[in-house]
Amino acid sequence: MITTEIKRAISVCQKFITQEIFIDIKEHFWAFAGSFIGIGIIAFFQSYILIKEENIFLIASFGASSVLIYGAAKSPFAKPRNVIGGQFISAIIGVAIYKLIPDIIWIAAPLAVASSIVIMQITKTLHPPGGATALIAVIGTEKIKLLGYKFAFCPVLLGSLILLIVAFVFNKLSKNRL
Repeated sequence: MITTEIKRAISVCQKFITQEIFIDIKEHFWAFAGSFIGIGIIAFFQSYILIKEENIFLIASFGASSVLIYGAAKSPFAKPRNVIGGQFISAIIGVAIYKLIPDIIWIAAPLAVASSIVIMQITKTLHPPGGATALIAVIGTEKIKLLGYKFAFCPVLLGSLILLIVAFVFNKLSKNRL
């Protein structure tokens, strides 16, 4: 009996590990085009609109957000409420933690990430890249740290809005992405 259960568990694991997710070739195009344009607009603003001393508009967590909103558009984590709320809340939390504990990174970094996860869960705005945004607020460059709570508005909120606007456009162009 135990061997039957073990064999069944192994079979389930094999199916899970080897299972392929089918994505239509058109979806590859929409994911590429949307993420290219979304990140491209933010990078353009960073390169040509902002002066070099304020060049912090493009943050790493936008790459992770792009994976969700362009590559996994139907994911609950890609919903506008989650993208905007999760990113914004996490930025606020990250800045607050940095202001409270600026010199003890081994406490500030995990506290910012862990707190942002729980607050996103409570507010039903869970967006995994939000954890990275909270971390960026704590470990980011001096330019980011000098922004304080402005970091939550620009680049985080404004950049998230740009990504979502592009996602709305590209997701409307494909009947399968809504």
